Amino acid sequence: MTQFQDLGLSPTVLKAATSAGYESPTPIQQKAIPIVLEGRDIMGLAQTGSGKTAAFGLPIIDKLLNVDGRPRSKEIRALILAPTRELVAQIADNLRSYVRHTHLRIGMVVGGTSINVQQKNLGRGTDILVATPGRLLDLVERRAVHLNSAKFLVLDEADQMLDLGFIHDLRKISKLVGTPRQTLLFSATMPKLIEELSRSYLNDPVRVETSPPGRAVDKVTQSVHFVHQTAKTEKLKECLAEREDDLSLVFSRTKHGAERLMKHLVQCGHKATSIHGNKSQGQRTRAINEFRSGQVRILVATDVAARGIDIPGVTHVYNFDLPDVAEAYVHRIGRTARAGAKGEAVAFCAPEEVHLLGEVERLMGMSIPTASGGFTDQEIANAPKKGKGRAGRSGNRSNNRSRPGAKSSKRGSAHGRGGAQSAGEAGKPNTSHGKPRRSNRKRQGASAVAR
Repeated sequence: MTQFQDLGLSPTVLKAATSAGYESPTPIQQKAIPIVLEGRDIMGLAQTGSGKTAAFGLPIIDKLLNVDGRPRSKEIRALILAPTRELVAQIADNLRSYVRHTHLRIGMVVGGTSINVQQKNLGRGTDILVATPGRLLDLVERRAVHLNSAKFLVLDEADQMLDLGFIHDLRKISKLVGTPRQTLLFSATMPKLIEELSRSYLNDPVRVETSPPGRAVDKVTQSVHFVHQTAKTEKLKECLAEREDDLSLVFSRTKHGAERLMKHLVQCGHKATSIHGNKSQGQRTRAINEFRSGQVRILVATDVAARGIDIPGVTHVYNFDLPDVAEAYVHRIGRTARAGAKGEAVAFCAPEEVHLLGEVERLMGMSIPTASGGFTDQEIANAPKKGKGRAGRSGNRSNNRSRPGAKSSKRGSAHGRGGAQSAGEAGKPNTSHGKPRRSNRKRQGASAVAR
């Protein structure tokens, strides 16, 4: 078995990894760390929760420890960009644990907090700056930070940064960062635009891939309830009542929907809080801390949280609303089964969301087992399609309630009634009566809209 000491890291950084509780490297760490130490650019494809922060953080720290002196006022030596405040905070916290016994200084800049305080902190000089693109450019315009001193550039969760509309910001920032530099791009999916970006930003990169796009965490057990939109809240409360002591993360499509659902759960006696784009940074941080500590047991969130929450104790993820883009589903359910634990992902699908569910199943190469309910072809055909999705003509799903495993209709397929399926079986064909199920759902491009 490969150990951290086999990857070429210095004793100081190995000590930091041990202090952080790391025992053996994850696949992305095994592949990426030696390449970063060699000075090569990387285009990495790895799912959320795979250990990417250590994969780029540890070797960058190792190399910065060999740089003489400290950065001057407003200078930075490494820049890490991430799409959300929560992910920036998570990365910065991890890096601080890695540099605890060194002289390196970690900085963080995000929107929603005092820009004056951030400007003052940058005036002291920063070894590694973790930032969201928008706030970073605000500080550049104020001449509070000099990016041309940075010799390392990391784009983490690059696909979500594109989904959130940061493409123009990224292009501006890349022109400001110093050259020559080492650039590391990590993404959970590899759409065409990411490949185009890699050609613009990276120099002869090494492609590192640890899992195929759309593959969920192996230890997540998935299931779906077919339920009308107006009945989803009651179904959610039924599920939550069965496991009151668990940490449950509930995803809503909109900010107002998340807030409304959270308040209703609180009125019903549940310990719940929420996180979404209408919350201030202080409110978002407080909500996550309360959830992490167990002070509240339910966190209702929009996709703003899908890539920034790293809480090993989350046992259940509920997709109250299915996401507009299939890849977001994988990121959502990746919030459970952290650090080798097991987890459950439960989806609620209304008739108007069947096409979205079809896109999720097509992406993952599996049929998600039915927990309850079902719709007729007519119900699905009459329902207005929700969300942008990636479906052209939606493949409709019917579910004969009286005869589990009934033959599929012309417009939809019967859904199995077996137990929930682990995402580790995602690559295996799902069968009914010995015949592989095939989705008739088609795909067309669409970009995600962050909320």
